[in-house]
Amino acid sequence: MDPISSQEGKNIDLKSFASAVAQIAEEKGVSPEKVLESIEAAIAAAYKKDYGEKGQVIKAKLSPETGRVRFWQVKQVLDEKMIYSETELSEMKAKVEKKTKSSLTEELEEGKEKVRFNPEKHIMLEEAKKLKPKIKVGEELEIDLEPQKDYGRIAAQTAKQVIIQKIREAERESIFQEYKSKEGEILSGIVQRIEGRNVFLDIGKTSGILPKEEQVPGEFYRPGQRLKVFVLKIEETPKGPVVFLSRAYPKLVTKLFELEVPEAAAGSVMIKSIAREAGSRSKIAVASTIKEIDPIGAMIGQRGTRVMAVINELGGEKIDIIEYSEEPEKYIANSLSPAKVLEVKIMPKNKALAITPEDQLSLAIGKEGQNVRLAAKLTGWKIDVRAPGAEKEEEVEEEKPETKKTNKRR
Repeated sequence: MDPISSQEGKNIDLKSFASAVAQIAEEKGVSPEKVLESIEAAIAAAYKKDYGEKGQVIKAKLSPETGRVRFWQVKQVLDEKMIYSETELSEMKAKVEKKTKSSLTEELEEGKEKVRFNPEKHIMLEEAKKLKPKIKVGEELEIDLEPQKDYGRIAAQTAKQVIIQKIREAERESIFQEYKSKEGEILSGIVQRIEGRNVFLDIGKTSGILPKEEQVPGEFYRPGQRLKVFVLKIEETPKGPVVFLSRAYPKLVTKLFELEVPEAAAGSVMIKSIAREAGSRSKIAVASTIKEIDPIGAMIGQRGTRVMAVINELGGEKIDIIEYSEEPEKYIANSLSPAKVLEVKIMPKNKALAITPEDQLSLAIGKEGQNVRLAAKLTGWKIDVRAPGAEKEEEVEEEKPETKKTNKRR
């Protein structure tokens, strides 16, 4: 049983509260200091509700070793210059009727160094010096209060509610900070439930949401299924932190290869670019920082074990691994793999013309233009694929408009 819950209907057992700190901290994954702060704030709130006055600032300090609690009231030390006189208060009251709320607020902002004296919050310097001779203006005076022994059921319930609320807040903050640091990483999750178009996964201390737009087309999810997911972002909401996940994000493929390929994780093989049509095909461009390492061979692995592990995790999605090059012509030719390219011509306006053998043309373009489309995404070039001879027709067509323009000028 939760030591906090067992106090309902009884006097507050402060020693039980102290012993609960370690247990709650361990269960909720928050620091013992934060739990102790929550308990102290709750005890102070319960004390003020039953024995305090409106406007009082009451604080409590609980000793985890003994279970003893100290209560004190905090008052700010003021002098005559820091408080509004009766005349000033009367003038301000009269202005309320004449001025708008905004203009009155501006006036109060200008004189914000002055306050309305409240005996529950403030104490004059002369009175404060009687209790603490060395105290100065602007400092806070702590006045010890007698701990009450007759804590009743209402005080216990109040403390319990505040404690639960503050522990939840601390737990939410702990979850938010933990998963915020995991943005851009991959996690292993188990499908919990499917609600409408969204899939909810258990990712440890909280649940993650896999929205429809981040799901892979044609991929089916069932409760209990284990999946690797990419952490897109985490957002704070009134109901707590929400972790947004993805199965379609291109970097999921990159992170999966880093798990399977030690050279990629170490940085000796770099994934320079990736283009993905989730559930269908991906193209990745790789380069090696060490001459002795073959980047494509490292990614594929012995007998294709490394790349097959990634393909299986992605439900059979095809993956083309090509070698990156600083030379645009070579890079574009490689990107159209598995098709063979005879020549690449760099054109104006970031365009490129790739010439392939007649029998390789359909392979270079791909089904519904997928291969050339992914190659364009991968390289950042607009790629036009032609058979030998067809590019000459293209050049003639481009020259015709220029000739017409010249004739018009004449």
